[in-house]
Amino acid sequence: MPCISSSSKPNCRPVWLFFALLGLSAMHTHAKEDLTVPEQVSLSANMSTKQLSISWLGGTATTFDLMILRTEFNETVFYETVSVTVNQVSGRHQWNWTSVEPLECTSLSIKIRSRDGQTTSEWSSTQILQGSDLPSNDKFQMYPQDKVVPVGANTTFCCIVEEGKVFGNIQQSNTVMNTMQLSRRSYATTVYNQEPSVRTGTNILCYDYPKTQLTGAVVFVGYPPLPSDLMCETHDLISAVCQWNEGRDTHLYGKRRTLYSLNKRICPQTQRERKCIMDQWDGNWTLVAQNPLGQYSLTYSAELSHRVRPEAPANVNSIVHAWYATVLWQWKYSTYSSLALVCEVELSSQGYKTTHTFSGVGLRSVDLPDLYPDEDYSVQVRCSAQQNFWKWGDWSKPFFFKTKTYVPEAPDVWMWMNRDNTGQVIWKPLTRRQSRGQITGYKVTFWSPEENQQHTEMFSPDTTAAPINLTQFATFSGNKIKATVIAENNEGESQPASVLIPLRLTDVEPLVVSRAVHTDSGFPLFWWKDVNSTCGYVVEWHEASCKWDCPVEWIKVAARNTNVTVESANFQPGVRYNFSLYSCSSEAPELQQRWQGYMQELVPSGSVSLSASQQDSNILLTWGEIPLVKRRGFIQGYNVYISNGSQLALLADWLILEILASLGITALFLIIVTFICYKKRKCMVHIVEKPEWDSSKEMLVVIPEEDEDEEGQGIGDEPVDTDEPTSLRYYNHVVDERPIRPRYPDSSTSSASSLDSARTDVTYTGIQTSGSSLVFQLDPQGFSEGHQPQTDQFASCVGGGGGYRPQMQTRAQSDDMRPASPEPFLDPQVASGGGYKPQSSWNFDVDAGESCGLAPSLGSPTSVASTQFLLPDEEEHGEEKRQLSSSAATWFTNLLSSTKP
Repeated sequence: MPCISSSSKPNCRPVWLFFALLGLSAMHTHAKEDLTVPEQVSLSANMSTKQLSISWLGGTATTFDLMILRTEFNETVFYETVSVTVNQVSGRHQWNWTSVEPLECTSLSIKIRSRDGQTTSEWSSTQILQGSDLPSNDKFQMYPQDKVVPVGANTTFCCIVEEGKVFGNIQQSNTVMNTMQLSRRSYATTVYNQEPSVRTGTNILCYDYPKTQLTGAVVFVGYPPLPSDLMCETHDLISAVCQWNEGRDTHLYGKRRTLYSLNKRICPQTQRERKCIMDQWDGNWTLVAQNPLGQYSLTYSAELSHRVRPEAPANVNSIVHAWYATVLWQWKYSTYSSLALVCEVELSSQGYKTTHTFSGVGLRSVDLPDLYPDEDYSVQVRCSAQQNFWKWGDWSKPFFFKTKTYVPEAPDVWMWMNRDNTGQVIWKPLTRRQSRGQITGYKVTFWSPEENQQHTEMFSPDTTAAPINLTQFATFSGNKIKATVIAENNEGESQPASVLIPLRLTDVEPLVVSRAVHTDSGFPLFWWKDVNSTCGYVVEWHEASCKWDCPVEWIKVAARNTNVTVESANFQPGVRYNFSLYSCSSEAPELQQRWQGYMQELVPSGSVSLSASQQDSNILLTWGEIPLVKRRGFIQGYNVYISNGSQLALLADWLILEILASLGITALFLIIVTFICYKKRKCMVHIVEKPEWDSSKEMLVVIPEEDEDEEGQGIGDEPVDTDEPTSLRYYNHVVDERPIRPRYPDSSTSSASSLDSARTDVTYTGIQTSGSSLVFQLDPQGFSEGHQPQTDQFASCVGGGGGYRPQMQTRAQSDDMRPASPEPFLDPQVASGGGYKPQSSWNFDVDAGESCGLAPSLGSPTSVASTQFLLPDEEEHGEEKRQLSSSAATWFTNLLSSTKP
């Protein structure tokens, strides 16, 4: 190969590149010549489905490039490489394409080429699918027309404007839609997620500009069929009646409605009922439902004897009596004569229904017992197979009948007596059911069993009371008469109803009137059982304001009951009612108990008549009683108001405050007294024994302990323990016939007198004075000062304990007192010396269980060695008893006036 170079070094690269490109071009040309160009391209369009079918001859190739363009604007609609196998019979290739827009909207150009990897053949000749926007078709058009689509689908519509006109817009339900231009005259829009349409469909409208012309399309949006509950049964034991539920509404009607077929037999269509009748029972059924959006199938199987549902009874009739009736009917099919049936008979009267059940083979009549005379009834019948029960048949048409009349029921009789021996025999009017026919009148008879005399009167049907005057029977020897009431109708007389009436009304002790409280169910009343009540009780009630020939109501209660709840439609709010309980026996009714009550209490309807009168500086207010009819409730009290110009002040609030203040002061005083008594609730007794005593000094002296020390001097300014008991010294060897005269010492520093003999000091807790001593003096001149005790021993009684208890302890001493004598508490010789005479009968004493108070302390002191009393007998010292009683009273006064806690 020659190499051309302009330099000393040859350069052959451009030459090699040229020959390489030339070789590749030759190879590509050879490959194209090997791939068959598609030929005989044909088009087939389905406008309803918007599907275009393309077929061609393409040799052995299996891969093709397919291009679809909008012819007028030369816009590519579809361009893809597809794999298509050859049809071995025809030798052609075929491929289907579905358009988004209706195929009528604009013309489409289609061409195809073969492909093998990156190598392709030449394009086939272009084939054009003519649209409706050709100039030769110059009408105003819109597509698609009467399209049926499922709910939720998206649908594209196109509008082709008239030749020479200008496009305006496309609207749905007055909403302007977004559009896209497909060709010179064609415009498209898409409606998304469509909802179910109405019976006439959904309209899509297209306008030119400026809205001089319009065209449109209708789309039907609905559901495919979805039936359910297929069921087949027999009515005549031969044929089959199949029914089903059509399910949801498809929203497709007319020629787009759902069509049904049962076992490939078209079922006739009705407006509301979905059923199909087969002449013979098959046992297996298949239901197919179909509409433009799809189809659905159901199957069902059953035996004939398990699916028997009788027809409704026909020609219902009756044979009536007073207390029962016979109902008869007929059957449509003769096959029921051998069928075991169970039937329900529904009986209706006065708004109430009762159902009776009967059974039998070929059943066609039943008897209805327990009816009421002269009563209107309606009856319906339905039946079912007794064996293999499936369903109740339909009800027959209602049949009406009326029972025959009968003698009336006995009326409910009672009485009302006034205070002047007049009154009424009253009875409740009979209801329609109790009358058992038209009431023609009432017969009232007054009869005296003792006199065997009677008097009868007739009353009209609308009468419910017969007057009575007991003075007409004053000559009768008996104490009661019997009033009998009989109701009459065309069939005869009722059983007599009677009440006993006392001839002589006696004054009895008035009963306590109890209060009756109304509840949601009425007035509940309770009473004790009356053993004399052999025929029960009668509870009557009337308005409390009525006094003469009152319109009374009553109820009769069995003898075994002791309570009843009274309710009446005549009860009114704000009206007081009297309730009376009478016992029934062989004698006249006897009043047992009374109540009063309101259904609902209201505020009084009238004010009181107020008057005022002045008495000195006081104003006396008086007012009259509110009439009973205006009270409208139980009066609980009266509020008195004082007018202060523009407002009213309730007087009784101040009275309450005064009462509360008085109660508070009284309570405070009681608390203080209780506290003082609580602080003084204990008593201690100290016995001080002194071996030396002076016989010339005879006295019984009360000395406060705080004034006594070993030196005969007062303690001074030291604190005084006020809980320490007062010491009462008693000289037991001196017996003096002179009376003891109490006196108050004039000095709080008095000291005890001394005796040569032994001395006993008795200390009484609670005898407290304000720095003074209470002295019971035997001899005024025998009183001396200056003697100091040398030995002190004591015993104590706390809280009323029994007797003295010797204490082997010394009394606590202050710093300036010398130690107590070591001598024993009690000298045996002194104890047996007979210096005093114990007493066993002292009337001033109290029980040993009482506390150590004043009276037993002063009245019965005892020594440490004896439990007998130390004071003389009553007969020997009567005067001393009186002195001691006076002393006790003085001491109690001193106790209450004491300022010590």
